[in-house]
Amino acid sequence: MTDEPAVVLSEDESWRRLGGVALGRLVTSFAGEPEIFPVNYAVQNRTVLFRTAEGTKLFSAVGHSVVLFEADDHDVAQGWSVIVRGRARVLRTAAEIEEAERAQLVPWTATVKKHYVRVTPTEITGRHFTFGPEPDPNASFA
Repeated sequence: MTDEPAVVLSEDESWRRLGGVALGRLVTSFAGEPEIFPVNYAVQNRTVLFRTAEGTKLFSAVGHSVVLFEADDHDVAQGWSVIVRGRARVLRTAAEIEEAERAQLVPWTATVKKHYVRVTPTEITGRHFTFGPEPDPNASFA
């Protein structure tokens, strides 16, 4: 990375970082209101895969044309954020479910999550941030 405080990540680097963590946030809308759900997930073939039970998360994710998915990570010196914009759909065929099961995605909570949902991206954007003090707004630039 460079010394710039914020750097745009390439598509490949965005997918690499997204695949390196397991907790993200699904953003949808339900009844005209925004909804956000933490989900554990896996990256599979440049898509985002998660499991869910019946309920608002499932209905709002697949009931709308566009969802957002965001994941990030940081340490004391730097951080990153990746956002996927795409379409979510429930996997229904035996072949789709068999492929999803190869991701070995298990629920983090002791609940039955029968549905696999795949977010197929229309866009992915990522940023890397280097933390530091705010620049002096009164400093002169040479």
